[in-house]
Amino acid sequence: MLAADFGALHARIAITDLEGVPLAQLSADRDIADGPDAAVEWLLGSAEELLAQLDLPRKRIAGVGIGVPGPVEFSTGRPISPPIMPGWHRFDIPATIQAELNAPVFVDNDVNIMALGEQVSAWPDVTEMIFIKVATGIGAGVISGGMLQRGAQGAAGDIGHVAVPRAADTPCPCGNRGCLEAVASGRALARALSTEAHPLHSHADVIALAQSGSVDAIQAIRQAGRDVGTVLTTCVSLMNPSTIVIGGAMAAAAEHLLAGVREVVYARSIPLTAEHLTIAPSRAASDAAILGAARLAIDAIFDGLASDEG
Repeated sequence: MLAADFGALHARIAITDLEGVPLAQLSADRDIADGPDAAVEWLLGSAEELLAQLDLPRKRIAGVGIGVPGPVEFSTGRPISPPIMPGWHRFDIPATIQAELNAPVFVDNDVNIMALGEQVSAWPDVTEMIFIKVATGIGAGVISGGMLQRGAQGAAGDIGHVAVPRAADTPCPCGNRGCLEAVASGRALARALSTEAHPLHSHADVIALAQSGSVDAIQAIRQAGRDVGTVLTTCVSLMNPSTIVIGGAMAAAAEHLLAGVREVVYARSIPLTAEHLTIAPSRAASDAAILGAARLAIDAIFDGLASDEG
């Protein structure tokens, strides 16, 4: 299998076996805003490099799973008006890559594939789970009844664009104001903590500042956790999950982020849900997306084979 994860500012790709175990992989810093043509070129070139490492021909790729950081119409695999992906609207990712690799291609939102990877690798017995990615943006992957829930068009879990009181009139890249992502994402924290003397450019700068002992950075991350928790209290009341997992790049500051999330969720949830609710950092960590992308392709292919045989 070929598994790829495109984030806002990074990309990772792996060749896996049919159980989703990576055999060879590589990663790179790259901007999703560079557009789909550059991303496809990178993916194909990187795939060739990995195949060469393993001495495998292209025809050994049985399927391709890809995650991208924006809303995806799952039935077509096309991004739909993704806020941080200029030039990607309705770009036919599956057809473009399948024409080159001659293998079925499956595309989903990056948080969905992270939720899949987290569940299969770290929480296999959990059937009711919400996976939260906090990085350049914020999103959620929803597992219910043991299955990933995408919603009617594939847009379930887009909590980053839920309005929160503290955001007020803060503009968001989606075009609205007051979104969770506008105040609690890594991008938003970098903007809020940046000064002329010490400019911050990304979530990595925010994490580094917190790890250096900056009280302002620690308090900002904890407040971001509270903001995420404010949205999650509604999710907990609606879904009654047994587990909430916090992942994404900002999970590197998990102790501060989780403290804020737990503070609000446990205080605002009814005893029946709070008593049995686990809120934990991601166990799969940076591997979640690649594991999930591989699982996306594996499940789709084998489910299709089972249907054909039936």
